[in-house]
Parts: sequence; C-alpha cells; structure tokens
Amino acid sequence: MKKYLFSIVIVVSALLSACQESVQNATPVDRLPAIYPDYIGVTVPVGIAPMNISPASDECELIHVVVRGEKGGEIYSQGESSDFDIDEWHALVEKNRGAVLTYSVYVKEKGQWKRYRDFPMYVSREALDEWGLTYRRIAPGYEVYSQMGLYQRDLATFDEYEILQNTRIPGGCVNCHTSNKTNPKEFLFHVRGENGATAIQKDGKIELLNTKAEGVLGGCVYPYWHPDGRYVAFSTNTTRQEFHVVKDERIEVFDFESDLQIYDTETHQLIISPAITDKNWNETFPAFSPDGKTVYFCSALKRDYPADTKNVRYNLCSIGFDAQKAEWGDSIRTLVDAEQNGKSVSIPKPSYDGRWIMYTLADYGTFPIWHREADLWLLDLTTGETRALTEVNSADTESYHNWSDNSRWFVFSSRRGDGLYTRLYIASIDANGKATKPFLLPQKNPSEFYGRSMYSYNVPDFTKTKVEIDSRSTANALLDAKREAVTVKKR
Repeated sequence: MKKYLFSIVIVVSALLSACQESVQNATPVDRLPAIYPDYIGVTVPVGIAPMNISPASDECELIHVVVRGEKGGEIYSQGESSDFDIDEWHALVEKNRGAVLTYSVYVKEKGQWKRYRDFPMYVSREALDEWGLTYRRIAPGYEVYSQMGLYQRDLATFDEYEILQNTRIPGGCVNCHTSNKTNPKEFLFHVRGENGATAIQKDGKIELLNTKAEGVLGGCVYPYWHPDGRYVAFSTNTTRQEFHVVKDERIEVFDFESDLQIYDTETHQLIISPAITDKNWNETFPAFSPDGKTVYFCSALKRDYPADTKNVRYNLCSIGFDAQKAEWGDSIRTLVDAEQNGKSVSIPKPSYDGRWIMYTLADYGTFPIWHREADLWLLDLTTGETRALTEVNSADTESYHNWSDNSRWFVFSSRRGDGLYTRLYIASIDANGKATKPFLLPQKNPSEFYGRSMYSYNVPDFTKTKVEIDSRSTANALLDAKREAVTVKKR
C-alpha cells in the first residue's frame, strides 16, 4: 500500500513538472522586473510568510520566479503569480538568516519569455518573535460603517482569524484595540453604539466597563497599557468631523474637547488630574514609557472649531506617573514643539527598549489618516533629536504604527498604494534608528488579494500569540446591559 501511494506521489509530481514551461531560451532584459508588491531590496524576518509576487503588467501571460539563497537552497514557482510552498520557503529563509535571497524573474508576454535583472531580498538577523498582527479591517467610508471588525493574521502563513466582527453587535463599531507589549493575555478593545462598552480581558476573563462617569467628558479611547498590567491610560474625546471642498482633501476629524485619564483595573477608578484636564488645552494619544513612570501624549491649545481647524497643532509632551501612589505628576514637559514649526504630532509610540518615540507628523490636526502629507518621525530619547523616517515614508499618508517586543521591527499603515485604502507595511530598524525599506504584508496571490479587497487596515499591532477571545460569548455579553461602573479619583 505504501509503495502504491509513493508511486502516485511520483506520478503527480512528474505531471506537475511537465506542466511547467521551459524558460531556458528566455531573452535577457537589462532592467528590473515590474512586479507587485515592490519587494526589491526589502529586508524580511525569518518566519515570514512566502513573499509571493505578481507581474505588474496586464500583458503578462505567466511569471516564473526562482529564489536562491546565498548560503544555499533554491525554490521556484510558475503561474499567474508566484506561489511558493510554505514549508520550502521557511526552510530557505531559515537557512539564509543574515544573508541574501536572489530573485530571478522570467515573464512571458505575447508568447515569448523574457528574463529580467535579478534583485536581492535581505534576511535579517534580528528576530521577529511575534506570532502575528492584530488590526481593524474597515471599508474607507465617512459617515456609515457596514461590515468591519477586529482581526488577527498569522505572520508565518496567510491565515486570518476574527477577533470580533460588528455584525455580531447590531449597530456597533469595534475599535481602539491594544495588548500589553504585544502580549494578548492583557487585551482591550472598545465598542461604540447602543451596546457600547470598554472590554478588558485579563487572565482569560473579560470585563465590560461603562467609562462614562461624572466629571469626565465621555467614554475611554486610545488606550495604552501600563507595563505592570494594572493601569491603562486613555483619552476621552468629544469629536466632530467636517468635509473639505478642495481637491485632494476629503475629511477632517477634530476634538472639541479631550482630556487624559488612567484606569485602575483593581479599584475600577479613573484617575484624573488638573494638570491634564485644563479647559484651555486638548490632550490625546497617551502612551506609557517602558518603565511606567512617564506618560507621553499630544497637547494642543483649543481653537475656534471648525473655523480654525487648520491652525490646530499638537505638540508631543510628557508627564510623570507614580504607580505606587496611583498619582499623576505635576509638571508637563514639551518634547517636540511641532507648533513652532507649523506641524502637528499624533500617535506617539515609544519603543519597548526605551530608546525611541515614533510618531506621525502632519500639517495640522489630530486625525492624520486622511492627510496625504502625514509622515512617520522618530525621536531619540537619549539625545532629543528628531527626524523624518525618510527610509519608509511615501508621497501619501503614513499613520498608525506599533513596535515589536524587541523594538527591532515596526508595522504601520499607509495609503501609498492607491491613495484610498490603507495597507499594512513592516520594516526593521537598527540600534541607530536606521530603518529598512518596508514591505507590504504578504499574501498568497498579492495582486488578486489587494486588487479585490474593499477594506482598509488600520491600528495594527504585533501579537506574541493568537488572541484567544470567544467572539460569540463576548458579543452576547455586549448585547446584555450589564456593565461595570467606574468612579473618579482626582489626583
């Protein structure tokens, strides 16, 4: 029986090989191939899913791709798009850690094969130990959201899994998810709408909070975990949106009011302070430092909204926090005076090694995802110097971003593909803050997948392991009116 099965395998393999066209007589072309995505010269981690490519030309009939490792190994694929065997790909990349993979691309057009110039792909020595990514997948609308939700993706394969979809919660909008330093054992997300709540999962149990307490503006948004897992920093925002009537500007979201607050998961208290609830200032996007002693945030002087929206500019600031006393500090420090340079900071994310803060810089406002000029910037916390991440920025929007646990990789969303949909890109960064060319999140058939996808991907984050949430029971709990009430502690 075993010999019979083995014979079948040999026959099938032979038939598949026979279906492959020979490229031995291909005409050499002295230029790089036109491929999608642009993976030419990117740096990838060991363990990433196969970096398949598609021809960028509609005239292409077939593409034949050979990948050779500097330290040995070779794989190939032929078809409408490359489709490397996952196990063979992982073995090749593992063998070539710290070395170069060389792509040889052959394209068949009008019945003739052409061989383009080879290009390199670099395999990093730096590990990306996270299992995958979490993100919100949503259609790029303005007023109405239809099917959307929180999802997670296995970085080693192309498998995507639901965390929570809004179709389980009629009229609900799920957003603002985050884990503690990529560890989903402490996980949080927010639901807006009739069945709204802030959901916090710790030790396998989900607690649903009603954070609209007396003395605060409203519900909690933009969460960030304290490293000890007891506290979560939030902002509370009263937002509005308006539409532009000029070319290349679509929509603007702005805060009439916003403050910061810290939630104590043990006492169910929101801790607030006069220092960051000044009525003349708006504060948003809080983030704890890796040692938990500092809260970074964005702050702007209030303006006349919406008339003065284009003059709203946020600086990057910090304030102390004492976890033992559960108290805010008294003094606010400005780290990046963006207003002085006619710019505005949003989404500050400190690296987990305490060296950097990555943030988004736009011309104005606090909602950069529709700002074409929005770029990623990097602040060196040891020197105070800040610079644009020109290695990864594009002519279109760069916005939401997050770090890997070892602070050697980051993921961000960008509209560079078509100016409408945000896609996810990953890049590595060295000890000196130099980033590599980013690569688009790989897919089995990239041109087909991204060409047909009607969703944007935003608020990405790495996750050490798969997020374990029972979406059905969680949705049923959200449909129940029971919520944990919170109280307010001033100071």
